[in-house]
Amino acid sequence: MADLTLTLNPTTTPFPWAALITAYYVSANVKFDVEATTPTLQTKASTVTDLDAILNELSPLVAQGDSTKQANFTSLAKTLPTVTAYPEVVGALDNLDDHLAYRTFLVGHSITVADIWVWGSLKGNIQALGVLKRNQHLHLSRWYSYIEGLPSTQAATTALNDAKATKAKTSKAASSFALGLPGAIEGQVVTRFPPEPSGYLHIGHTKAAILNQYFAAMYKGKLIVRFDDTNPAKEKEEFETTILEDLQLLDIKADRLTHTSDYFQELHDYCVQLLKSGKGYADDTDQMQMRQERMDGIASKRRDSSVEDNLKIFEQMTSGDPAAQGWCIRAKISVDDPNKALRDPVVYRMNVLPHHRTGDKWKVYPTYDFACPIVDSMEGVTHALRTNEYRDRNPQYEWMQEALGLRKTTVWDFSRVNFVYTLLSKRKLLWFVQQSLVQGWDDPRFPTVRGIRRRGLTVEALKQYMLSQGPSQATIMLEWDGIWALNKKIIDPIAPRYWAVEKKDLVKVTVEGQSGVETKVQPLHKKNPDVGEKTTVYGPEIYLDQEDAASFEDNEEITLMDWGNAIVKSKTKSASGTIDSIVITLHLEGDFKKTKKKITWLAASSDAHPLVPVTLIDYDYLISKKKLEEDDDVKDFVTPQTEFRTPSFSDANILKVKKGDIIQFERKGYYICDQAAEEGKEAEFVKIPDGKAASLASKATGAGGAVPPEKVDVVPKTKGGAGKGGWGKSGAQSAAKSPANVLTPTKESDSKLETKADSNNGAVKEGDRVFLSDGTSGFPIPISTKMYDVKPVVGDAQTAPSGESAMYQVKSVYDV
Repeated sequence: MADLTLTLNPTTTPFPWAALITAYYVSANVKFDVEATTPTLQTKASTVTDLDAILNELSPLVAQGDSTKQANFTSLAKTLPTVTAYPEVVGALDNLDDHLAYRTFLVGHSITVADIWVWGSLKGNIQALGVLKRNQHLHLSRWYSYIEGLPSTQAATTALNDAKATKAKTSKAASSFALGLPGAIEGQVVTRFPPEPSGYLHIGHTKAAILNQYFAAMYKGKLIVRFDDTNPAKEKEEFETTILEDLQLLDIKADRLTHTSDYFQELHDYCVQLLKSGKGYADDTDQMQMRQERMDGIASKRRDSSVEDNLKIFEQMTSGDPAAQGWCIRAKISVDDPNKALRDPVVYRMNVLPHHRTGDKWKVYPTYDFACPIVDSMEGVTHALRTNEYRDRNPQYEWMQEALGLRKTTVWDFSRVNFVYTLLSKRKLLWFVQQSLVQGWDDPRFPTVRGIRRRGLTVEALKQYMLSQGPSQATIMLEWDGIWALNKKIIDPIAPRYWAVEKKDLVKVTVEGQSGVETKVQPLHKKNPDVGEKTTVYGPEIYLDQEDAASFEDNEEITLMDWGNAIVKSKTKSASGTIDSIVITLHLEGDFKKTKKKITWLAASSDAHPLVPVTLIDYDYLISKKKLEEDDDVKDFVTPQTEFRTPSFSDANILKVKKGDIIQFERKGYYICDQAAEEGKEAEFVKIPDGKAASLASKATGAGGAVPPEKVDVVPKTKGGAGKGGWGKSGAQSAAKSPANVLTPTKESDSKLETKADSNNGAVKEGDRVFLSDGTSGFPIPISTKMYDVKPVVGDAQTAPSGESAMYQVKSVYDV
């Protein structure tokens, strides 16, 4: 009904379900507005705001029944949402259940307004829903489920849930920034993001970029992206290109793109103004000495130079005169201010290297601390958002604008983002690139925007996470679990499902009961048909992972996913103890709910249905320490092995996956396609962490480094769910044990074990037992018994109690 529009607040309690369901049933327009104070129905003739009046306005559009009976039920529907006493709720439900014992609908032989209104009243009554869940009202439950399953009801429920989710998502960020920007006026706010074109954007930069865009949009203002290109020794044009590409990856669009170099002449003029006003001076103090004098509060010998001398030296610097080499310009703020950022900072330096934009035109360049407040004022920036590491420089920022008579800019700071086991230093990240420890700046192990995107982190997750941090001023080390768990919530509903089987020790399975090869079309996502379909091949021979096959018991009933149940008849082992082959018999009439193991599988490769080789890649942290201190050398904390490649097979459906697509290999985890299958190239998939805490721990042990690969124990993977995942290696390795504690069974006794190391090392003593933690290794636990001498009941002789203790040998729960 295009001429009817119902507006509801999705957070209203109790929620007017009857109005919502009726509106959807009659195809009226429905809008959700969190600012709405009352339900509103807009018609051609009027605006209705009373809920009862809205229901009365909509009711003639629904089929009508017996007027008397309908009036009784609509009256009940209006009172039921307010009934809270348990006896009254049960009494009302009992009456409705009795009424529906021999009826399909409340009134007549089809849905009427009575059904919709009563259903809505039940839906909005928590106590009534609780009673219904006890399954004591079979007829009422049957009717309730039918109304709930109507397309209009489903659409209404989905729309409301989406509105609540959007409200929750935005309100979490909005509540974090509830105070907004100080002095902000809608339509006049201008923010800026000023990256230095000397490297790639990393996850630390993304918070600043996202917040600047967020507030610009919040106040309907503008965002400026300005390249702070004031150091020709570090900056390159190629970095500008990559930064713009990174911002595009983050879906950040600037209203204006500028460069600090656009204002070199103006900045030079302001420096001359500073010198003429006596608020700056030229200094040739050695850098180390200058640093020490600033620390000790000692004035430079050049601090009281004349204005004429200062201007003359600055002119020499500007012309590139070799005689001016080693000179700089300093602001004359303070010698001994408690805030050391105010102790006469340097504002201009001489540098004869050519600039990537201006060439050799300039031989002097402003520092960031001088250029930023000036250009901010010139470009109309109203709010300068900075991390609080600059907080000590905020008074300096304000001094520059005041000393030069510039328009003031409001500084608003926030905490910097730091993650455990993560380096954000460009210098240290460059070292990894130069040492060929990574593939490049877009390596999935890198915290660069390109790296985390290549690892599978979505822009939506990154935005939500950064906004959820709010304006916190606390500088903390964040774990990776929160951002990856958020990412999982975003990708899970849309990630298509595929299967893969590892090549190593692949197990061939003969399927009795399957005579030939056949195919069936299956959904790529069982809960989201819009994702698409895939073709599943069924045949008399299939392949399984070794771990799955090794876990089967004889005659155990298992479930082959998307096929049905089967019974394990026999297993054949190799000399090394691995499973070579298995024979199973289909038992399709079996109940999959009663089996413990739901197994992924692939039909054996054939000319008609070939398997596709793929490589599954997982990563560990690059460093083995959560946080590197100032005096730590990164070389001492490099994880020896950080890439883990698993050659596998998938079916032909995987050929449709393109680079950058996010999928799920069921029971293995979420993956992003890093390289699509092409002629001469094998498909490669990078595992996306899912935020589970157990898998986010570093595999490194001790303070000095990571676990060498040969010291790592392999543990069985989790059988349920999508598999573990973390920023580091997940599921394939456990923490290493020292050699003295790696134990093996002895030949002499099944109940005692000894270490591989020297038996005299004290790790295991005579009489100790060893409890296995993973079926093959563990730790010695001494077992001793102390008993007090007990005075005999009869006689004088005391009995010496025996210290022997008998314990049954128990099979390890992991030994399957």
